[in-house]
Amino acid sequence: MGVDFEAIRQALSEYRAGEGLRGASTITQQTAKNLFLWNGRSFIRKAIEAGLALVIDGLWPKQRVLEVYLNIAEFGPGIYGVEAASQAYFGKPARHLTEYQAALLAAVLPNPNVLRVNPPSSYVLERVVWIRGQIAQLGAGYLRDLESGR
Repeated sequence: MGVDFEAIRQALSEYRAGEGLRGASTITQQTAKNLFLWNGRSFIRKAIEAGLALVIDGLWPKQRVLEVYLNIAEFGPGIYGVEAASQAYFGKPARHLTEYQAALLAAVLPNPNVLRVNPPSSYVLERVVWIRGQIAQLGAGYLRDLESGR
């Protein structure tokens, strides 16, 4: 997690070449932005975000970063946190989500104002397939290891 300096360099290079400015944020950076900073794209905000992400990465284990991120991430207009999203979209607690439903929520991150859970676009559905493939590839052991802090 932490900060992906190579992705930031690539995004800056693309920007200098005339392409639009894109995020290049890790989950830790998104957590820092959502928790402490404002929305919008600027080099100042990105620099502060990277610094905060390095501090977070040094203080919190990966499990804590994911826990905070999932509890503050926006999943749709006015829907913050995975529990609220689970209730809003599926009418049940997050712990009762199916793998497909969890992947559908993950598929709209980090841009739920463009990507929608309901109704999902073909692009979101493609992301769901990719996410489920990643889950299968990592296996349940990965999540248990993450949960135990290994």
